[in-house]
Amino acid sequence: MPVHTSVSPAEAADRLALRELFDAYAHCADRRDAEGQKNLFTPDAKFAVFMSGEGTAPTYVLEGREALTPVFADLNQYDVTTHFNGQSTVTLNGDTATGECYTIAHHHYSADGERKIMIAALRYLDTYAKVDGAWNFSERKLIVDWTETRTSTP
Repeated sequence: MPVHTSVSPAEAADRLALRELFDAYAHCADRRDAEGQKNLFTPDAKFAVFMSGEGTAPTYVLEGREALTPVFADLNQYDVTTHFNGQSTVTLNGDTATGECYTIAHHHYSADGERKIMIAALRYLDTYAKVDGAWNFSERKLIVDWTETRTSTP
């Protein structure tokens, strides 16, 4: 882990903007704002999901911002979700950056007359691009580390 004994105002602003980007993604997911979520990506972005964890073949890969619509709309199957973002690491390189971000995602829904909750431990391996002064995801790999589903009380 890098030690930041001094950080320039520009670097601090970039780091804050990247954290806000990560948090905006979760906020849009929980509010079912698929258009807002899509607009956090570059037009030519790549999005890959690894449901069986890191080191496996991707479950699917989507290319281009518009291809993300069905993925983000898929959250509508849940009554409510809460994405809680944890630690993240970022490596800046001019107008590009890479990072790893952790999320615990809670998904509430009804099935067979019961309330259920599916909790997922997620990691995102990201590549970012700064375009016209704003940071966006240019590539996002969603890694599902584990999930748990159980009956939930109302």
